[in-house]
Amino acid sequence: MSSPIETIQERTGTADESPRVLGVAENETDDVLDALASDTSRSLFRTLYDEPGTPSEIADRCDTSVQNVHYHIANLKDAELIEPVETVYSSKGNEMTVYGPASDPIVLVSDRDLAPRIQQSMANVVTGVGLIGFASLFVQWGAEKLADSAGSSGVLAPASPQAGPVSGTSTLAWFVFEVVEPGVLFFCLCLTVLGMAALLTDD
Repeated sequence: MSSPIETIQERTGTADESPRVLGVAENETDDVLDALASDTSRSLFRTLYDEPGTPSEIADRCDTSVQNVHYHIANLKDAELIEPVETVYSSKGNEMTVYGPASDPIVLVSDRDLAPRIQQSMANVVTGVGLIGFASLFVQWGAEKLADSAGSSGVLAPASPQAGPVSGTSTLAWFVFEVVEPGVLFFCLCLTVLGMAALLTDD
């Protein structure tokens, strides 16, 4: 079992989010498929996508022995499917390696010539989503600043029963700032626009 100290330590390591494209006919792909041949190795691999972990933590999640986990970790590392992401310490002061996926996502292609294009396209998507996420945080920050200043004057407050008619603009502002998070709304709208643009481009 994983120790309480091991569990409560602050984790700073993150798994690699870069895509990996494999050609079906490559020896590298054979190594990957062999490493994922057993149910235990696939279960171990899936749990690391949910959250990186030490061998003892992985053993708890997969309901298996630490010795068995070490065996499958070695195979997955040889296939470059997982990698160490950081080091923590057990209750006895021993170093414990935290493992995570080496790539995300992993894509198999039949035509190796298409791999560079696919990898570039996936990298562009990841970069685009990251930029939109950053912009959404900025929008959320700006909206909260605006809401603080407007809220002090009661502009964004819902109307009381004694209040007169409420304009559509005030209702919309209250809905956007108080009911829906502006950053989330901006993020969803950007993804919708990108999706529509991709569909139009394919046509």
